[in-house]
Amino acid sequence: MRGRWPASQRGGRRNAALNFLGPLFLLVFFLPLTALAADLPALTGRVVDNAGIIDAGTKAALTQKLADFETKGSDQIVVATIPSLGGEEIEPYANRLFRFWKLGQAKENNGVLLLVAKNDHKMRIEVGYGLEGTLTDLHTKLIIENDMVPAFRAGDFSGGISKAVDDMVMVLEGNPEELEARGKRNQQAPFNSDDLFFAIFISIWAIIFFGSIAASILPPIFGKKLGPGRYRWLGMTFEPGRRSSSGGWSSGSSGGGWSSGGGGFSGGGGSSGGGGSSGSW
Repeated sequence: MRGRWPASQRGGRRNAALNFLGPLFLLVFFLPLTALAADLPALTGRVVDNAGIIDAGTKAALTQKLADFETKGSDQIVVATIPSLGGEEIEPYANRLFRFWKLGQAKENNGVLLLVAKNDHKMRIEVGYGLEGTLTDLHTKLIIENDMVPAFRAGDFSGGISKAVDDMVMVLEGNPEELEARGKRNQQAPFNSDDLFFAIFISIWAIIFFGSIAASILPPIFGKKLGPGRYRWLGMTFEPGRRSSSGGWSSGSSGGGWSSGGGGFSGGGGSSGGGGSSGSW
């Protein structure tokens, strides 16, 4: 029995180890989570403008509009602006913030978060589970591309956010047709420089080719004959049978053609699964 500790001593050592490892476990696994949540802003109202990009009048109007909208039903929209994402992608950040604030109602999951990261030039509309079938990814993409991006590029953050909120409310109230029609009107075919170059090349070739043919055939038919092989037409003199040094036709008019000149509020416990859209400006 040599070398073995009594049972009471073994139990004491085991308890001591547990007492040491327990707090260490909590420190290693839960402290990072606490730090992760600590960098998220507090939910202080329906408009949390920590980046300072919304003017006071617009902020007050938005707050009242969102309060009235939530009173009508139970859908909850919150606007948040932050200076920076701190190196994190906007999608996971928005989802974490949505869950941290518990937007929407617990049983309905009917919250919406409009997030703008000023220094990163990024924005996102995060949609709760319960509204993904109404405020779809297509709708949020149209709102970002047609309302927010143009306004933000012009420096009008207040106007872009206000218009985005108006369109989200319109869709959630059951009127998505106007937004969808506006999106179709704003659609434009992408610019293709190769196609443009090809079109210009074909046009120039056609002008040269058919212009040469026209200069040889049309003056004798419609022009006034001045002499052997010489005709006056459209104010210019043509000699179809004679080629100029450039291999084309020559004009005897004095001008040589034409020229041009130029010149206290909280979420209800809802959650989000990542529905919505992101954008940048």
